[in-house]
Amino acid sequence: MTGLWGVDSVTNPVFGNNVFSKAVGFDEAPKLRKFETTDIVRRLGVITPKKVVLKNYPVENPTAVFNAAIAVRDDKAFVIARIVMGYFLYVSAIVSIEIPLQEIYDGTVPRRSYEANIILYPSTKYDIWGAEDPRVYEFDGKLCMTYTGRTSDYFKPAASWERTLPITAVLDSGGEWRRKYAHVMPKSLRRHVISDKDAFLTRLDGEAVFLHRPHMDDNYQYLTASKVREDGLAREGFVELEEYGTTWVMPHARFELKLGWSAPVINVGSDRVVALAHGVDNDLEVYRVLAVLLKYSKSEGFVVEAVTPTYIMEPKDPSELFGDRPYTIFPCGVWVVDKEKALVTYGAGDYMVGIGELDMNELLGLLDRGRIY
Repeated sequence: MTGLWGVDSVTNPVFGNNVFSKAVGFDEAPKLRKFETTDIVRRLGVITPKKVVLKNYPVENPTAVFNAAIAVRDDKAFVIARIVMGYFLYVSAIVSIEIPLQEIYDGTVPRRSYEANIILYPSTKYDIWGAEDPRVYEFDGKLCMTYTGRTSDYFKPAASWERTLPITAVLDSGGEWRRKYAHVMPKSLRRHVISDKDAFLTRLDGEAVFLHRPHMDDNYQYLTASKVREDGLAREGFVELEEYGTTWVMPHARFELKLGWSAPVINVGSDRVVALAHGVDNDLEVYRVLAVLLKYSKSEGFVVEAVTPTYIMEPKDPSELFGDRPYTIFPCGVWVVDKEKALVTYGAGDYMVGIGELDMNELLGLLDRGRIY
């Protein structure tokens, strides 16, 4: 595959080899991976478009509801999902669906209808053609949502950069989501970013870290971690927040077209997180999920300490095998509900929301089998 730089981006990714630093463990991680799956996500149910009743839009049901995040408060889950109302330009908005936790665990979700409110419409130059794939997480004591914005240049043939950018919104004290950051790469690189997505913030060793997946004009899609400055985070209003010190965490395996970050990280220490990622295979372009144990310290930088040697989830339920995009699972949400279990929300077939449960002990056990450090 030859990129705009006139090189084979598979064997010589320009930015990865010449601009970005590489994580410790970068070379070892793909060698440990196999094209196999040990599926450890227990399916709990799905939410279909006809079961979602929109309360603040004239049309009662969305055409599709998928790629959902999740936040849990007391005995309720808030599923934050992407919706489309038609297929002409596939423009997305984001809704919130409140579900009692008991209904998730007793298996009655597929039989129930749920009210939903659109909480974020496309409305700025950063997301006017769609607000997609929200990730919800806690950051600095606030509930944040980072989603992919289709920018005003998304459909312009002459514009070949920044077609999508990550946008972070913060839940304010009144329960409203307020856009806070449009995440951009340094000025010297911005004209080389075709798109950027699959993103969220976290803190490691006290520093603000931004995990994201830029698609650069060498035609390679990079699984990266960058840093952001504290003075940028503290700026008032809706601002562009520039990343710096980008590290290429790991390349995709020989059997994959690309990797991307999935749900927000699971904290396992002040300097370590478990991050879920999705891999797309070379043959049928099936989406599968893996996990990475990532460490960051000011002295060492980013370290890939372990990777699951097999995928931990792949399409198997009928809702995942067939839909607007067959054989697709796309986790955007994870929330640890106790020390041993986490809820996972994902897009099933690009058409409905899937809900699953992840056993943390099983996950950490698989990571131990792929330990590098």
